[in-house]
Amino acid sequence: MKVAIIRYNAGNVQSVVYALERLGVTPLWTDDHEVIKNADKVIFPGQGEASTTMAYLQQKGLDRLIVNLKQPVLGICIGLQLMCRHSEEGDTNCLGIFDLEVKKFVRPDAKNAHDQYKIPHMGWNRLENCQGKIFSGLNNPYVYYVHSFYAAIGAETAGTTDYILPFSGVLQKGNFYAVQAHIEKSGDDGQKMLANFLEL
Repeated sequence: MKVAIIRYNAGNVQSVVYALERLGVTPLWTDDHEVIKNADKVIFPGQGEASTTMAYLQQKGLDRLIVNLKQPVLGICIGLQLMCRHSEEGDTNCLGIFDLEVKKFVRPDAKNAHDQYKIPHMGWNRLENCQGKIFSGLNNPYVYYVHSFYAAIGAETAGTTDYILPFSGVLQKGNFYAVQAHIEKSGDDGQKMLANFLEL
């Protein structure tokens, strides 16, 4: 199986490489359009800032490439956010695969809620209301988050997490899948979600 990880100006890609290697897959980390188009699966992971990352994708023509891919594509963390329509981070127009707005978390006004709800949302939380093959063999998986922005809930939401408010933990539309959590750092549950994606 040929798995391509899209190479762009994002951090935290090596942990995805290690997670795939644990599943017996040696991925290609590349920005070569032909290699990406001919891969069996494509992963769009990373950490970064929305506006600078979108500018880089546009400069390399990766924005047009990603939206036209036909094989299963998985966005992780900033990958999910950039696959949405718009992000409040840098007032950024994104790829528009999912017709959703990405918003910044705002802490509740209640004083006693401040310690409970820190921003960024960092730590373990449940995925609920899960739908689709990516959750095969899992029941409300426990996954690891690090993010200050979130995708709202909409028709393409395939799993939710509640932190300050319910948000889209997983999105799915056609061959496009996206998870806000770092499933590559989420132990057995995250590894199972990644394995399920590879089996699509």
